[in-house]
Amino acid sequence: MARSIATARPGSLRATLPQAAGSWLRDLLGSFDPAWLGFAVFWLALVVYVVSNPARQNIYDHFVWQADAYLHGRFAITWPVDSGPFQNGYFQDVFPLAGQPGYGLVPFPPLPALILLPFVALGGLGTDAALVAAAIGALNVALAWRLTLRLTDDRLVALLATAFYGFGTVAWYAAMLGSTWFLAHVVASAFLLFAITAALDGERRPTSGSRESEADGPGGVRGALGRIIDGRQVAVALTFGTAALARLTTILGLPFFMLVGSGGSLWRRSASALVGAAIPVALLLAYNVASSGHLFQPGYDYLYQTEYVPHPGGLLVQLFPGLADISYHPGAWNAEDLRYLPQNLLIMLAWLPAVRPECGLSGLFSTTCPLVQPDPLGMSLLLTSPAYLLALPALRDWRSRIVAGAALASVAIAVADLVHFSQGWVQFGYRFSNDFAPFLLVLVTLGLARVGLRWWSVGLIALSILINAWGVFWGVALHW
Repeated sequence: MARSIATARPGSLRATLPQAAGSWLRDLLGSFDPAWLGFAVFWLALVVYVVSNPARQNIYDHFVWQADAYLHGRFAITWPVDSGPFQNGYFQDVFPLAGQPGYGLVPFPPLPALILLPFVALGGLGTDAALVAAAIGALNVALAWRLTLRLTDDRLVALLATAFYGFGTVAWYAAMLGSTWFLAHVVASAFLLFAITAALDGERRPTSGSRESEADGPGGVRGALGRIIDGRQVAVALTFGTAALARLTTILGLPFFMLVGSGGSLWRRSASALVGAAIPVALLLAYNVASSGHLFQPGYDYLYQTEYVPHPGGLLVQLFPGLADISYHPGAWNAEDLRYLPQNLLIMLAWLPAVRPECGLSGLFSTTCPLVQPDPLGMSLLLTSPAYLLALPALRDWRSRIVAGAALASVAIAVADLVHFSQGWVQFGYRFSNDFAPFLLVLVTLGLARVGLRWWSVGLIALSILINAWGVFWGVALHW
């Protein structure tokens, strides 16, 4: 196995797990091939994700209908369909086509539908997209294991960071539910995790320079291009950019690939990343033109103008009456507007669950009178995944290109999501965090390696897993 980027500090392991337990776990993990451990992680995650939601009553399967439309040579899906064994008349987020009654456009990027094509070709409109989401989500956990091994020599740290990503973040909720919006997150995350790992691998490989093109002579076209572009980094960025064909905002993770990977210099690496990422973006723009006649998908603005209504303030506004209720302004503000940032930042960092003290402890898991229940608008990222705080120690190494790249990518994607008018209702936690979770995983792993496996660091991960298990229970119980 290639040596990792960082190592855990020997002194950081005191006052942590009991010494004997920690040593035993490390010895046990060290006795297995990491590839086999990744295989075990995949199957564990798959079982947990499938068992979490065995019925998989997924009524929102836009991408199944989209894949079916592709198989019939169309961009538009048949909609609304209100009779027969498979119906979609209740679908939101469909853009009706003027002059073509009975058809509508799904405004989302097409990659999830393309992935479903072979399944829909075999299973038709009855394809279980949620099961596909669970399988890809389990693959993502294995990819997270592969990624964390590039960041630390301590397999126990890597395993805990992987467990946090797979079960302590809303990646669990997204994969076990697998409805339209969550399937898009799961698919995008797969490409992000793979690309980040490939970029980290590029850090350890010899950088190819202009000498690889000496056969063309000093002034040859291939030689000149080789001095500007690194082919390996182009491929990495192409993989990264493909995530935008599922979740467009992920393209703003580009700073990571400008700073991390092969290429030798900042300028060569950046040029290579820009070339690679531009290819999927160009394909998406071409798809928009072909499917809608517009460079940018017009369906989003239509949905903004017609579907969304103000949301009551919930517990946070009850506790602090000075806060304004969450509301939308389709007549005055753009769908992407900086004026939405303050209220959406409130959702991402401070939104609380709904609390009904009158229900008492007997209502802890009651759907009729719940004591505490997730707010469908969302919940604070710090409440649902407190182990994200482990990213903070990693920021002390801000001069590291890996740390700086992961932080810049996370912030850039988060801001793009925060200026969007809607923040992902209905959901547990903050589902848009899936867009930047793979980059935060880099920081969490490095932070955990830095502070060591102390009672509080392990406790934050355990607490995150328990909270997300609670959220998964409510998501299934409430048929979200």
